[in-house]
Amino acid sequence: MGKESVLVVEDEDDIRELLRYNLAKEGYRVTCVASGEEALKNARSRLPDIILLDLMLPGMDGPEVCRLLKQDPQTRNLPIVMITAKGEEVDIVTGLELGADDYITKPFSPRVLLARLRAREPRC
Repeated sequence: MGKESVLVVEDEDDIRELLRYNLAKEGYRVTCVASGEEALKNARSRLPDIILLDLMLPGMDGPEVCRLLKQDPQTRNLPIVMITAKGEEVDIVTGLELGADDYITKPFSPRVLLARLRAREPRC
């Protein structure tokens, strides 16, 4: 069975490419978008297995995207991992209370991110 599909929502080109490269290298099917609006459209039409969501996005921000996805019966069970430069305790708590399943602060280690994704995969 192939790896999960991952929707990467990141407006910074370098970080988006870093995520895409490392995930694809590990066999994940990766789709990248740069805005909250694109994230909602893509998540609703393709239903990825997991979403990596930046908080600070142009237009609709990450917390709003998370809130809307968790309110929608079609997408409410999609796992969301927030990846953000906002690392204060209040930011982490807010993200998790909005429905995020995990919270990773920038700068992050691609190896740690991949380990966290592998830990979420079903085991035999």
